[in-house]
Amino acid sequence: MNNINWKKADFLLKLPILELLSLADKDRKQALGRRFELCSIINAKSGLCKEDCKFCAQSARYKTGIAVYPLKAKGEIVYAAKKAKEAGAKRFGIVTSGNRLSDKEIKRIADVIYKIRKEAGILTCASLGKLDKDALIMLKKSGLCRYHHNIETSRRFYPKIVSTHTFCERLNTIRSAREAGLEVCSGGIIGLGESWKDRVAMAQTLKELDVESVPLNFLIP
Repeated sequence: MNNINWKKADFLLKLPILELLSLADKDRKQALGRRFELCSIINAKSGLCKEDCKFCAQSARYKTGIAVYPLKAKGEIVYAAKKAKEAGAKRFGIVTSGNRLSDKEIKRIADVIYKIRKEAGILTCASLGKLDKDALIMLKKSGLCRYHHNIETSRRFYPKIVSTHTFCERLNTIRSAREAGLEVCSGGIIGLGESWKDRVAMAQTLKELDVESVPLNFLIP
């Protein structure tokens, strides 16, 4: 947060929202033109997560009535990847619940990624929680191109939404993914009770991490 030009940030945040959106859209057009990519995901393992992230319906600490199931079979995930490719998606993301998968589950997903690369021909991403560099290297060798790991919010606000793991752990996983040679997709959630300064600080952290993609989610309680 010390590297942020707060005077400039305060000026921007005081602009009427439509003017701010117009400026942001101008930057987007200069950087990307009219291009966009479609990404499809599969919830490959659902529910029973031991973490206490206040925004997540998959935490075992909450009773939300969501579907709960173990890691899906390889064939089912590969089939979903093929359907995503047919529908026009450029990327296919494998997403699982929980802070970390078991070594056996990681190996299964590595095998799935290899099969998707061979049979579906679609770029594969994954959001598998906290992984170490060795696991990420194995996934990279199997064909994974991008790892998704949100920081969710600012360092200051993070303890208010999660107590079972730290903001630093999130950053360490992202850095490990970079060291493994993977692209990184990392963003956060708007509407958790954070301030505008927290949002600016989150953006600054993502800039420092030099991630390739920044997804923004909007919480509707």
